[in-house]
Amino acid sequence: MEKLAVLDALAGLAQETRLDIYRLLVPAGAAGLAAGRIAQALGLPAATLSFHLAHLRQAGLVGLRREGRSLIYAADYAAMNGLIAFLAENCCGRPACAPACDPLPASESRMRTPYNVLFLCTGNSARSILAESLLNHLGGGRFRAFSAGSFPSGAVRPEALALLREQGLPTEGLRSKSWNEFAAPGAPEMDFVFTVCDQAAGETCPLWPGHPVTAHWGIPDPAGATGSQAVVMLGFRAAARALETRIRLFLALPVETLDPLALRRETARIGQSRVGEQA
Repeated sequence: MEKLAVLDALAGLAQETRLDIYRLLVPAGAAGLAAGRIAQALGLPAATLSFHLAHLRQAGLVGLRREGRSLIYAADYAAMNGLIAFLAENCCGRPACAPACDPLPASESRMRTPYNVLFLCTGNSARSILAESLLNHLGGGRFRAFSAGSFPSGAVRPEALALLREQGLPTEGLRSKSWNEFAAPGAPEMDFVFTVCDQAAGETCPLWPGHPVTAHWGIPDPAGATGSQAVVMLGFRAAARALETRIRLFLALPVETLDPLALRRETARIGQSRVGEQA
């Protein structure tokens, strides 16, 4: 990164509101955040937000794209890494200096286990429930799974519970609940948040404490199957197989050694796989 670009970047961040905006965008990943959500999170008027975002874009720290009627802003990670690399160029390698040499240090949440994982869907009655039980069973104590919904149905689908019992998976404590429970003060801090239905992925989620790694693992809704009970259960079994495949891929990741950007990339890649989604 050239010195003039470094000076522009540092000048762009040398203001409290712009620094707050940038720190909010960094953990949002390549998906970024809509302008309205940034304004809501930081309590900023639209005109003020627009002024500061323009400064960050001019400094080369933030990119902009349009999705439908929304303006989406995202941190430019190449610029961020270039800035950090420039500042650490003459790092001596001594212990006191070493943290500055790591362009993307693992967050403090990566240091604790078990890792908390939240699965989200709209009703929190089928897919997210299956994922919660599967990860708690397969995670071997290394991961602790939860689930919630944007508009919870209030009841877990009996087919989901029947399938879990049939496979000897845990059902104790499973319930349909709102995702707001996990954004409230005192809630368990999440390390990972995965959406398992397309509708929930398109909704504006709460701002999770701790800036967890997020990814979309869309699975066809087994609750939408029609026909005999046997046909409906085939849909639930297909969803469970797809979730198990992705969860096993996730469990194989070296979570302890990957930086947050790498974790976002790898968990997003898992969500793009189509393995096991056919009945």
